Formats: sequence, C-alpha cells, structure tokens
Amino acid sequence: MTQIAVLADAIGAHVEIVGGDATGSGEPERTAVTGIDLRAQGIRPGDVFAALPGARTHGASYVGTALERGAVAVLTDAAGRDLVAEEASAPVAVLVHPDPRAVLGAASATVYGHPSRSMQVIGITGTSGKTTTSYLVEAGLVAAGRVVGLVGTVETRIDGIRLPSTLTTPEAPQLHALFATMREQGVDTVVMEVSSHALALGRVDATDFAIGAFTNLSQDHLDFHKDFDDYFAAKARLFAADSPIRARRAVVCTDDAWGHRMADVARAGRDAADVRTVATGASGADWTVVDETPGRAGVQEFSLADPDGGVHRATVALPGRYNVTNAALAVAICAAVGADVDAAIRGIADVAVPGRVERVDRGQDFLAVVDYAHKPAALEAVIGTLRAATDGRVAVVVGAGGDRDRTKRPIMGEVAARGADLVVVTDDNPRTENPAAIRAAVLDGAHGVPRTERGEILEIADRAAAIDAAVAWAHPGDVVLVAGKGHETGQEIEGVKHPFDDREVLAATLDKYRTAGPDGHHPPAADGSYHGGNA
Repeated sequence: MTQIAVLADAIGAHVEIVGGDATGSGEPERTAVTGIDLRAQGIRPGDVFAALPGARTHGASYVGTALERGAVAVLTDAAGRDLVAEEASAPVAVLVHPDPRAVLGAASATVYGHPSRSMQVIGITGTSGKTTTSYLVEAGLVAAGRVVGLVGTVETRIDGIRLPSTLTTPEAPQLHALFATMREQGVDTVVMEVSSHALALGRVDATDFAIGAFTNLSQDHLDFHKDFDDYFAAKARLFAADSPIRARRAVVCTDDAWGHRMADVARAGRDAADVRTVATGASGADWTVVDETPGRAGVQEFSLADPDGGVHRATVALPGRYNVTNAALAVAICAAVGADVDAAIRGIADVAVPGRVERVDRGQDFLAVVDYAHKPAALEAVIGTLRAATDGRVAVVVGAGGDRDRTKRPIMGEVAARGADLVVVTDDNPRTENPAAIRAAVLDGAHGVPRTERGEILEIADRAAAIDAAVAWAHPGDVVLVAGKGHETGQEIEGVKHPFDDREVLAATLDKYRTAGPDGHHPPAADGSYHGGNA
C-alpha cells in the first residue's frame, strides 16, 4: 500500500490538511491508500477521491459523499481544495495539483503498484476493427498458452470470465484497478481497445504498453476532434517518440495512407525491428496476405507471409476482406509478444465476435445480420461484403447516434442508398437530440444519390418497426442488415436507456414471419406492396 505523502511525491502534488481542526490532526499524510476513484459514490474506505474540475460542476462539490464513504484523501486543484475545506467537518489530506486530470493516470498506477509493468499490455487503436482484432488476438494468445485479459467495447474478460464494459477504455482509476485484479489472477497478457477519447483524455496514462497496434483511420468522432489531423494525433500518442505512453513495439496495418503515416511515426527514434507492418495484397510490408479464398458461410482462408519469408495458411470464420486484414494483424500482434505463430493461427480460426456481422438464424430463407457499423467506411464495407455473398437483394436498417459527429450522418445515408436495394432510416441512440432531425440528416444523404443509382428509401422512426419492415420485404436469397448498434442492449432516448437488442428484436421478428407465408416470410399485399413507413 502507498502512503499519501509518497503518492503526492510521485505525482508532483503537495499535501494540505484542511477541514475541521486541521492544526491538531496528527500526520494524516502517512495514512495508507488502498484505492482511487473519480466517482464519489464509488469510493470505498481507504480510497483517494479524485475531484476533478468539470465543465459545469467541480468534482469537489461531491466530497461530502466521498468522505462519508471512507475517503482518506482528495486529489484536486486549488479551487477544489477550497471546496473541500468548506465541506469537510474533520481534517482531511488534500493532494493539490494545478492539473489533477494530467496526473490521474500516474496516481492510479502508483496506488495499485504499477500493475501493467507485470504483464504484456497490447493496445489496439484505429477507427474500425479494434473489437474484432482484440477478440482474434485473445483467442490466438490463449491457443498459444497465455493467460489473457481482454478490455474492450463489448466486454471485459479475465481468463475467459466476463465482466461488463461501459466504455471502450475505462477511466484511469478503473483501468489500473482492473490491471491489478488481472495481475492477482495470473494474467500475463492484456489485450485492450484504446479509443481516441482515452488517448486524448489520459485514460491510459501511466500504462506500460508492450505493443501498440493500429488498424486504420476513417471518419468518426469529429464532434470531439476538430479535424482528421487532430484525430490522427490522438491515435499517434500510442506510437510517437515524445509520448509518455509510447508502446515499446508497434504493429501497424498499412492498407491505407493513414497507416503508412502511423508507421513513420512509430519508426521515429527506434530500431526497425521494433515496428512491424501488415498489408493485404500489397508488397513491402513485413506481414503480407498473399492470397485469399472466400469459403462457405463466410469462412475465409488466406496465406500470410511472415517477416522471415515463411508462409502460413490461416482461416478466419468472419466474412469480408477487412476481416482477413484484422486476422493478419492479429497474427502479427501475437508474434510480436512472442507467441507461437502456428498456435495463434489455430486459435483465431473459429472466433465469433458479438455484434460484428453476427447472423441471426431462425430458419428463414434469407440472410439476417446485425453489425455494429456506425461509421461510413464500416457501413460501406459490411454492405459490400454482404452484397458479394448473395445474388439477391440487400436491405439496410440504419440510423445515426445523437450528440455525436453530425457530419457523418448524410454520408451514412449516402453509403446505404448506394449499396442497398432498400434503406430503412430509423432511430439509433438519439440521446438528447431530436430524433427526427437526425433522421432528416441521414435521409438528406440518401436522397442525394440519383434515383438511378440508389435503392428504395423509407423512414420509420420506431426501430423495431423498421426491422419489421425490412424482414417483411425480404424474399428468399435476400439479405437484411440491421446496422449501427451491434452488441448494444439498450437504446438511449432523452438520457434514459431503454432495453433494446437488435439481435433479439430481429430474432423475434423473424419468428413472427417465419410461418406467415408458404415461402417463410411475410406475404405481400394484393398490390405487391409491403407494410411500413413513408417513401
């Protein structure tokens, strides 16, 4: 355990005793600290309460709750110290720092004994493919004999045991506490998704990354980042020579121009052997996919050339060329941490990823799929994959999230309209925005595609009804794609999360229509039309 005074020295803070009769308080700075938390309601006895300044409210405003729950110290700034002095009825140690957010990662790592140093931590960043690549790496490492922890969008797992996830990357106190738990349970390798928000906001600060991996970059989060260069710069914190969280080694996919740029960033100031590149069908990379063979039911085989000239035959049970790229990247990452390559390849062969091109089969005679694609490039890729897998028509149910990047909404509509025979524009997670305004932006993009180049367009606000309309439309051999929410189990409207799982709703809708007509789907009306929505 770490004493308050030792923690203060580690992060460059000074300790002040405030509240109550501070003059007769003894030496609280020698008190041992057992944990740290940003949330007053999450404090346990022996914890430090990290009271950060916020846009509307200072975290120190909640210090009363934190102290009642057993906080032994508060990390905050000068303004927060003054609030603590007003609120505290008994003396409390305050670690005062001009920018407590900047040292939160270091404080958390110190409190928990720098657990990431005891494991090989793999950070995977990029716009698309983080989740799939993480699952593939986890499976490859387990097959190679590693004890693995997984931290990601869908879930957190410790040696295969599932814990819930709320953020792609947790806040620093939760992350380092999680690392400590993983260390205690014998984990030797951690695979984690690292979002641009986490990198920009310091959530992964003081993490010792053995490997930094990069998938790709395309439009997303431009509500948070001012432009693509700012977005790239956030991702580059995992690779840049002047970054305090620079990974010791890097594995970078160079299938796009951003990947080439990131590889250059990663190479600066380090040995060439510490950076490995991965490419699909391009020469010059260290790891190269030299051929691909799409198989039945989305299973794909490919050959992967390694940096030493060897060629490995591999299989991935996920459709789409981008998943061959994800699999190749996963193998290269496993190799970079010293895992046996052939064992890793066997491990990735039959991995399924929740909400990523996830099939929902209720005995219907057409393909029904749920996918997390909520960015234009990801949506385009999954539509293209499904289009290539069928001779039939394609329906897409799509929307866009509220309180997020508004510029991508019309692009989502355009991509869907160009790729699908039927586009049903619906609500995603409106959050605090007007859902109709979000749909209108998506529809503007869809209707901007010339009629001769697009499919039919419907607007159905209710997401369940939108899924119903797409299923009712489908004929044998068609494809229905429900895009945007993937593994999510709720729909957020006006700050309230309502239970909603696309997979469950789609399954129930398929059951509803399975026996409705002789061909297993909802029969059309006498005029050949189907129900639902407005053209």
